[in-house]
Amino acid sequence: MKPFEYVEPRTVGEATKLLFNYGKKARVLAGGIDLIPKMRKGDIKADYIVNIQRIPRLEYIKVQGKQGLRFGAMTKLYSMETSEAVQRHYPILYEAIHQITSVQAKHMGTAVGNLCVATPASDVATALMALGAEVRIAGVKGQRREPIEKFYLNHHRTSLQRGEMVTEVFLPNPASGMNSAFLNLVRAHADIAKVSVAVAIVVQHGICREARIVIGAVAPTVFRAAKAEALLKGQKITLPVINKAAETAAGETRPITDLRSTAEYRKEMAKVLVRRALEDAAEKAKG
Repeated sequence: MKPFEYVEPRTVGEATKLLFNYGKKARVLAGGIDLIPKMRKGDIKADYIVNIQRIPRLEYIKVQGKQGLRFGAMTKLYSMETSEAVQRHYPILYEAIHQITSVQAKHMGTAVGNLCVATPASDVATALMALGAEVRIAGVKGQRREPIEKFYLNHHRTSLQRGEMVTEVFLPNPASGMNSAFLNLVRAHADIAKVSVAVAIVVQHGICREARIVIGAVAPTVFRAAKAEALLKGQKITLPVINKAAETAAGETRPITDLRSTAEYRKEMAKVLVRRALEDAAEKAKG
């Protein structure tokens, strides 16, 4: 591992100033689940490590009534998984975290860190995007909020500018009549997903009023299948409509062939998983 300078800021303001001063030479250390192994392998080279673990009041899950739920940058995945509020109101987020088999990853890794890695294979990001999450970003020029779908620009690229860091994630309360489903495809439980799908639909009087279809691992970023969503809105959720939406969503993917799967297989399974997830959510709506 290349030698680096290690700093421990005690406030968010101090951290953002350090990140601004160091620029691309700096990396943020939260849980370190992704960063440390990649530094050891030489995949990531950093001259400065900014450890935010000493900053107080960044580890929390807060339920805010009508304003939904928010959690901080140092909130562990395990805390999210075992949160009663997450399990009750955001079950697909619980499912996305629960299927992570590494105890170390869940007890050390943070949900925000998982987002900021910006891998298209993030099940957590897939679920959060389907739930309409927003991130709060702090920087030397102040704070801003951004929908998570705008946070991802490309493979391993986010909208974070020099001197910025994510401090918090907001989840709105589920809309009345909303039902959701999460599915992923892996070779073995410990593997990264070949395809992951999260859907959230609002059905009122048998008609789909809102729809979010989010797919991971089949494009440079986790993304919403906008054309498939538009096809569902205003329609009665029938099997032909679901099949058409699934086919449309698969057409919006841009998968690659790698060691884990072929592009053709990923595209086909995206269609299968979207169909199954929509069927599951629609069945819950009937119940």
